[in-house]
Amino acid sequence: MAITVPSILKERKYPFILAFFLLLIFVTLILISTSQQSPLIPITTTNLPFSTTNPPPPTTIISSNTFSAPITNNTNPSNNTDDYDDNNQAVDVDWELCTGPGVVDYIPCLDNWKVIKSLPSRKRMEHRERHCPEPTPRCLVPLPQGYQLPVPWPKSRDMVWYSNVPHPKLVEYKKDQRWVVKSDDYFIFPGGGTQFKNGVNFYIESIEKTLPVIEWGKKTRVILDVGCGVASFGGALLDRNVITMSFAPKDEHEAQIQFALERGIPATLSVIGTQRLTFPDNSFDMIHCARCRVHWDGDGGKPLMELNRILRPGGYFIWSATPVYKDDEKHQNVWKSMVALSESICWSIVAKTYASNMHIGLVVFQKPISSSCYQNRKENNPPLCDLSSRPNNHSWYVPLDSCLVPIVGDSNKWPSLWPERLSDKPQSLSSEPDAEETFKGDTTHWSALVSEVYLGGLDINWSSVRNVIDMNAGYGGFGAALINLPLWVMNVVPVHEPDTLSVIFDRGLIGTYHDWCESFNTYPRTFDLLHSSFLLGNLTKRCDIIEVAAEMDRIARPGGYLLVQDSMEIIAKMKPILKSLHWSVNVHQDQFLVGKKGFWRPDK
Repeated sequence: MAITVPSILKERKYPFILAFFLLLIFVTLILISTSQQSPLIPITTTNLPFSTTNPPPPTTIISSNTFSAPITNNTNPSNNTDDYDDNNQAVDVDWELCTGPGVVDYIPCLDNWKVIKSLPSRKRMEHRERHCPEPTPRCLVPLPQGYQLPVPWPKSRDMVWYSNVPHPKLVEYKKDQRWVVKSDDYFIFPGGGTQFKNGVNFYIESIEKTLPVIEWGKKTRVILDVGCGVASFGGALLDRNVITMSFAPKDEHEAQIQFALERGIPATLSVIGTQRLTFPDNSFDMIHCARCRVHWDGDGGKPLMELNRILRPGGYFIWSATPVYKDDEKHQNVWKSMVALSESICWSIVAKTYASNMHIGLVVFQKPISSSCYQNRKENNPPLCDLSSRPNNHSWYVPLDSCLVPIVGDSNKWPSLWPERLSDKPQSLSSEPDAEETFKGDTTHWSALVSEVYLGGLDINWSSVRNVIDMNAGYGGFGAALINLPLWVMNVVPVHEPDTLSVIFDRGLIGTYHDWCESFNTYPRTFDLLHSSFLLGNLTKRCDIIEVAAEMDRIARPGGYLLVQDSMEIIAKMKPILKSLHWSVNVHQDQFLVGKKGFWRPDK
């Protein structure tokens, strides 16, 4: 018999009736809800922005397509999620000013005087090495009185504001050598130096005449300048397409590295003491020392063996110093010791010259291109390093070697000429089958992201940007994509991330290792732009994000930028902290945070 409404009522099947009406109401509500939504849009890759998930580490061998997510370059204000956090509020942080002598130039890991004063010895420059305080400071570094926006590049190479680096000691100390001159409200850099009596450009030209095979800016692209002064050597080489990592310790040569960075010249604070320099093996095409006051034969020759470690096979060491030409007993003893040590590590002298009119002498040593000389020495002293005891290439808080690193694999192959080496396959790239494809995909990804998003859609005034730091550089793709802009990039490979720093140097770029849970080896107010790509998620599992933000504030210049690409979870944590520092902050496309530092400092 057919089921009808009268029959149901007659048979008093009330539970069935109730269930039927509830189902009818539920279906009606679904239909109403659906009718109020936008029409369904087919999901295609062109609708998606860059992935907000953390991309695989650069050394993971995967399809290059992973690195080339489609780009959304819509700069309509509706894409700015500036109200992501509740009412755009700042987090409640009780910021205080750092205190103490020289506080405007405070570098936490180099100015830990409590530890420095307790060191048992300073004989090997231990007091110039890193000694980080615990806990990590959260205080903010005050501005020098009268600080103002830096002189723009390229004018800054020749002059900077006195008020930004108010340290006149070098003017008097080096007045005969014309390192720096005070003129009204400026410091002027005339290009002089201890060995640059006819100017730095004349000195550079004389080196190339002595050894034409150097080929500035073609074969020789990446240089380390030891004891660089105010970095006039590295600054002059920029015109020859040479990038120089200039370094010196924070010592009695007051603020020499700070002068270099204020000028817009690549530089860092470091010292050849008891620990390896924070660079990988076989990195630099050339190393230069002009009266750098390093005792290369000291401590059993470890300082020179450290240069040997980081010098590329076939690379040159230029030593411009008085023992090269002075014939008194003291200088000749130093020269004989240097010759004996260089021969023991198989370096050959390829040029030696003396300009009597300038009283400048220099010698050019060359590192061998294979280990055959090491194996044929009469004495195995210094011995070869055991590579099995060197599990990775990191040089972070690692003691100096007393051995020679063997030259193995493709490390003896010289990179392509510049600029081809920027995009050619790096010698140190992994030998895994898909490594080259991954590297090329990463390069393509960064080229597209920088050109289509970073340079046009994020409200950054790139004309004011000169000193840049990439806090998680990977293969150096971000820096490579910016190569045609008038800026330079310090590529940082965090010590807890895959080691890709050798690839960066092979490409003709510069960089260093670092742990961002500690302060960076640079002065306050160094960088115009800090770039962080998917760094903070892993980093903040080990250290406090507020302490990381305080370090970012320390090294960023007033008027400078922080550009973060990360998940919205990380951005939501970082944004209110930056607000508490009185930075202006905007978020674009749910993955790019752009912060701009102002001049605010707390009252206490």
